[in-house]
Amino acid sequence: MLSKILSFTIVGIEAVPVEIEVDIKRGLPAVVVVGLANIATKESKDRVSAAVRNCDFKFPIGRITFNLAPASLKKEGVFFDLPMAIGVLICSKQIQPQNSNNYFLIGELSLDGRLRPIKGGLSISLAAYKYFKKRNIDGALILPSENAQEAASLKNIKVYGFSHLKEVIAFLEGRLEVEEVKFKAKKYFNQNISYDVDFEDVKGQSFAKRALEIAAAGSHNTLLIGPPGSGKSMLAKRLPTILPELTLAEAVETTKIHSIMGLLEKGKPLIERRPFRNPHHNTSSAGLIGGRSNPKPGEISLAHNGVLFLDELPEFNRSCLESLRQPLESGFVHISRSNASLKFPSKFMLMAAMNPCPCGYFTDPKRVCRCQPYQIQKYLSKISGPLLDRIDIHIEILPVKYQQMRGKTKEETSSEIRKRVNKARKIQLERFKKQGIFANSQMKPKHLKKYCELDEESNKLLKAAFEELAISARGLDKILKVSRTIADLEETENIASHHLAEAINYRMLDRQLFI
Repeated sequence: MLSKILSFTIVGIEAVPVEIEVDIKRGLPAVVVVGLANIATKESKDRVSAAVRNCDFKFPIGRITFNLAPASLKKEGVFFDLPMAIGVLICSKQIQPQNSNNYFLIGELSLDGRLRPIKGGLSISLAAYKYFKKRNIDGALILPSENAQEAASLKNIKVYGFSHLKEVIAFLEGRLEVEEVKFKAKKYFNQNISYDVDFEDVKGQSFAKRALEIAAAGSHNTLLIGPPGSGKSMLAKRLPTILPELTLAEAVETTKIHSIMGLLEKGKPLIERRPFRNPHHNTSSAGLIGGRSNPKPGEISLAHNGVLFLDELPEFNRSCLESLRQPLESGFVHISRSNASLKFPSKFMLMAAMNPCPCGYFTDPKRVCRCQPYQIQKYLSKISGPLLDRIDIHIEILPVKYQQMRGKTKEETSSEIRKRVNKARKIQLERFKKQGIFANSQMKPKHLKKYCELDEESNKLLKAAFEELAISARGLDKILKVSRTIADLEETENIASHHLAEAINYRMLDRQLFI
């Protein structure tokens, strides 16, 4: 007898349907797994045999063949334990499930039959929904109970969570009634998030705070340059506290990537706050961009809808930094291998920090820089012009004075700044409704032409800046985008000359240091 069970494998960040065929023949006892399975998948046969026996069933004696179709697709992981166990029991006529073809089964089995959580529950739920919708089938997804809320957050497919193999068997045979899992949005998606850090901790630095507020409002890439101890990292790590809250759609999109990598916290099926990724400067290109033989998302994809903070920017490998150029423009990264070409989302906000020279004190008003001019030039040249051109805002951070450090002046809190950021972002969401973008930094040339019109005075100012500062065409677009964000923060419809002047001021630092 032959049995067929539906399951999934993960390719990149997407789930791909896999049909598990089980065949039992007379002959010398042997268990064979075919269909381009990796080591972890082939080991499923040992977990399945032990789980079946420990659940008071008999593991058949004979030649058992598991075929994972399509055979041309490489499979990896432990997703197939549960469907393989059910397939063996059906094939050996020990159980008689009702409509087993209408279910996708996913789960890792322990030796006593308990179901362990798997990675990628959200991707699997989405793929199952598409599969059933295309075939007009009223189907459902069966997976470990720990993944049930994550899978149910899609709300378009029936999800059932179980903790033991015996429960799954009883449900399939109609002996156990189980309620469909419903996503509890109020419990698992709370937008009123508290942070351990706050902008009120930062003394002084009003210029930098203003720049970060603009960056947060328009999702603009930012570079902080300053001597050691001036507060670059402190400012950058507080940026998430003023970013707009994640929408449910963004949370689902972000959770999908983190789930694939097994980075979800236990008991939290959805990510509630925007990601903040801070990789070390010795990170490889594959770790930053994504890759390996079976491509997985890198740090830029894990920062999707959030912030990628690169501290000590010149210390990163040159090839790593240059590989950021395409994702910064497109919002996606393409990973090509001989057997596949995958596309990972990477709409992140880049926050970078660096010293102005090897010793760090080139711009410090009180410390003497002992670097030679050629050393400074060599250090700064690690950041290429094309990469620098893709960063909207670059500002100089200077050390805070003692009076500011020890003063009793109350600094503005993150919640107060976030209110203004949210107002500006709502204006942008309304402006770009149904256009596929959500922030000013994502505007295309057609949007700039429509939403960034300038009066005569502003045009003269922009022309002077373009000619005198040798700003590139891309840099010109960045100035217009930042100007649009500044105008949105003031809730004005048109860009005024003072908005443009402030935006130009945020583009001057690279011309002073890098040329």
